[in-house]
Formats: sequence, C-alpha cells, structure tokens
Amino acid sequence: MAKIKITQIKSVIDRSERQKKTMVALGLTKINKSVEVEATPAIIGMVKQVTHLVAIENI
Repeated sequence: MAKIKITQIKSVIDRSERQKKTMVALGLTKINKSVEVEATPAIIGMVKQVTHLVAIENI
C-alpha cells in the first residue's frame, strides 16, 4: 500500500471536539509534527475531515 506523510499546519484550538479527537487518532498533537501512515480508506477518511488543519504528501 501507498504511504502518506501528514503534517499538522494549524492549531486545533477553537475546533470541534470531534476534529481534536481525529487529530489525536492520526498521531498529531503539535504544530509541524509529521507522521507517516499507510493510505488505508479509514485514514484517508480521517484526513478528509481535517484537511484544513493538515498538509498531505505522497511518499
């Protein structure tokens, strides 16, 4: 499977609790923190919910 690199670029302050929990589930807790994950349908769905807070790169 393909891997993607997800980087948090904006703060989760003043965001809904659901978006905050999604960011934690992705492994993102601080601005400029990056994680490399498999591009599964579940992960892609989570990223789509918080696209305004993250930057995505294909690896």
